[in-house]
Amino acid sequence: MNAPLRAARVATFVYFSLCGTLMGTWVVNIPAIEERVGISHATLGGLLVLLGLGAFVGMQVAGRLTDSLGARVVVPATGVLCSAALVLPGLPHDPWTLAGALMVFGFCNGCLDVSMNAHAVHVEKAYGRPVMSAFHATFSVGGVLAALVGAATASAGQSPAVGMAAMGALGIVIALVSARALLPAAPTVAASAVATPPVEASSAGEASTGKTGKAGQASAAARRGTSGRIWVLASLALMVMLCEGAANDWSALHLKDVLGAPASTAAFAYGTFAATMTIGRLLADRLVARFGSMAILRYGAATAAVGIATVTVSPWMWAAFAGWALFGLGLSGCVPQLFSAAGHADPAAAGANVSRVAGLGYVGMLAGPAVIGWLTHFTALNHTFVLLILLCAITAVAAGVLRTDSDRTRRARRTRELAHGSR
Repeated sequence: MNAPLRAARVATFVYFSLCGTLMGTWVVNIPAIEERVGISHATLGGLLVLLGLGAFVGMQVAGRLTDSLGARVVVPATGVLCSAALVLPGLPHDPWTLAGALMVFGFCNGCLDVSMNAHAVHVEKAYGRPVMSAFHATFSVGGVLAALVGAATASAGQSPAVGMAAMGALGIVIALVSARALLPAAPTVAASAVATPPVEASSAGEASTGKTGKAGQASAAARRGTSGRIWVLASLALMVMLCEGAANDWSALHLKDVLGAPASTAAFAYGTFAATMTIGRLLADRLVARFGSMAILRYGAATAAVGIATVTVSPWMWAAFAGWALFGLGLSGCVPQLFSAAGHADPAAAGANVSRVAGLGYVGMLAGPAVIGWLTHFTALNHTFVLLILLCAITAVAAGVLRTDSDRTRRARRTRELAHGSR
């Protein structure tokens, strides 16, 4: 593997970690900002919707820009913008100003998220093997780093604006320094660039016209097929990330309110979920290389369904921890495979396709906590998790959308081996 490609992979790790750190820095400062602005939890919830709306719009804009300008231009530019925008939520003293700051920060974060994922797809294509899941694991590591830095600044008595400005300034430097290592353009795909043999003049005129027309129809049909597949991937991303969002906000409350655990113990429910998700993403690339992305999505979603079902029905605290651990482990490899499949579906439109899948997935991430909260008006918290079981089951059944030629070859080889062994 050549040095520039290794450097591009390292740079992609840096940008994923940067994105996770910037978002995590905002998250750990939420309580202090909420207290200073003087808003209720309900008002904060509405403001977070604006952050999500800004991110969704940013994802759509960045997807098209990445395809037209290239990730090497868009990724560092959005890294700088997101780092600079981090300080904005730390400055306001009234809800209206905070609303505007969150929309701007959300927009910049969405731009960075999609552009770095599009570049990750290019790196994965150049490597010729799965590397996407490890990038997403680095995002989680960035969140942990933000928590540690946030705790240190809070204990030192620093205001949120100071800590967020310092992290933003560091982020600007990191985004600029890492830019040179990014790939200059998306790798070309030989299979998609097969030239049509030249046609003899005069006598082949009509035949050429007919072939061109058929080729155009085939190309249009292929684009429609790709578009339909992208929206299936986006729907699966919505379901998987809805489950992830529900775990983020309700795992600790489940142990506290349903099983009666102390708050200090209940907090470990989310910690368990996040830890197994990070570990799973660090291991997923090797598993994808061996078993294929379809298997990771199918059996990962099935594992997540078993985990959340355990949480739903178990009256024991230790079993609930095990259930949340399985839930995180199962979900860990799902989103990276969906993003990767979207980016590889059409290399010329990798950014736009990733933006569609990531955008709808982000809607699910935001909707998950709200949907579970709404369902608690009608049933107990643990019973609302039946919805998550159903979503995981649907994802497992629909995982065939990721089936590739290598999956078919692998399955045929296993069938032959089983048939030979039975003789």
